[in-house]
Amino acid sequence: MGIEEAPELIRRAVQEAERCLQDWAPELTRTAQANHQKVLVAFQAERVSAYHFHGTTGYGLSDVGRDVLDQVTARILGTEAALVRSQFVSGTHALAAVLFGILRPGDHLLSGTGFPYDTLEEVIGMRGQGLGSLRDFGVAFDTVPLQSDGALDCAQIVRKIRPNTRLVMLQRSCGYTWRPSLTIARLQEGVRYLKERFPELNILVDNCYGELVETREPGDIGVDIMAGSLIKNLGGSLAPTGAYVAGRQDLVQLAAARLTAPGIGGAVGATLDHLRLYFQGLYMSPLTVAQALQGALFAAAFWQALGYEVHPQPREARTDLIQAIKLGSREQMIVFCQGIQQGSPIDAYVKPEPAPMPGYEDDVIMAGGTFIQGSTSEFSADGPLREPYIVYQQGGISYAYTRIGHILAAMNLYEKGLLLGG
Repeated sequence: MGIEEAPELIRRAVQEAERCLQDWAPELTRTAQANHQKVLVAFQAERVSAYHFHGTTGYGLSDVGRDVLDQVTARILGTEAALVRSQFVSGTHALAAVLFGILRPGDHLLSGTGFPYDTLEEVIGMRGQGLGSLRDFGVAFDTVPLQSDGALDCAQIVRKIRPNTRLVMLQRSCGYTWRPSLTIARLQEGVRYLKERFPELNILVDNCYGELVETREPGDIGVDIMAGSLIKNLGGSLAPTGAYVAGRQDLVQLAAARLTAPGIGGAVGATLDHLRLYFQGLYMSPLTVAQALQGALFAAAFWQALGYEVHPQPREARTDLIQAIKLGSREQMIVFCQGIQQGSPIDAYVKPEPAPMPGYEDDVIMAGGTFIQGSTSEFSADGPLREPYIVYQQGGISYAYTRIGHILAAMNLYEKGLLLGG
């Protein structure tokens, strides 16, 4: 459906969103250009060649391409080392490898950004039976919520640090919560504050959805280790699976020993015929991130113009790709996601419904007809079915496709008499 066929209130919302996007265009362009330059320099500095696209089988010993991919990624993220592997099944898996690699029985883990993303709750042992969780291994856990303005509550974090606190974990994105995401500037303030008082303290950042959104990464500001998924930002919508860990050499080695085995670490792991996709996706990632940011800005302004609460606001600075829209009811959330699905290239005829998903306490509805299963970098909208029924847009390989998807979602709500003001 073209915009000319939409009701007047939807056409006005599109016009408002496009005006907002035009205002932000210069800032988005500056960030994208800086990140394109950074990625290109990393490729050139590591002398990437077509030779590096030839993968390995079996154990994956002496995989030069895999090693160079690690080095390119480390340069981009501002770290000593990186571990980029298809053997990581998700960002949660990479984070779990870091947690189990660093922490030991009797240690204390502290989250400085409140409760972590849903899929980490069972890893930590916050819910479920705890079998194989950090709690099961005798690791204590505590949280400190963010302040009301979204800043780290550093004083409270310091008060909760114990002699056995080995790791402070910070989640950069809002995840499935209605809160500000953690900007690099605010993250830097917190890291500096904590390191001045506890120089030996390890700081972990869950960097999912944040890569290349700003011109600096957590590694540039002294974070010890970070992790993220490759079917989000850094995969450029081409990486077929996988995740990464990046940070201090010694900590990356500990995570590698958990991914494979002690004594083996990152020296193995066959890359098959996927290396070109990882290199090419990494190279394309500044472009796909820039497109996703345009889509997120459009969504924020569009749905706000239609009378919905959105977070972040259209004119707020961005530090991740997530755009939250508060729909207010189970029915609206389902109809919204079904409208987004109609704008997908794959399975556009399918109507998504809420269903249980491994790692989540509530049923989840997910719209995303993607070429790579679950690739939120392509374009998706999802969320757990719980009050106040918030849907989270994550990614968008093309602004034009994102725009179409949101117009279809609004039309779907309008036709069923559910659109505010409709």
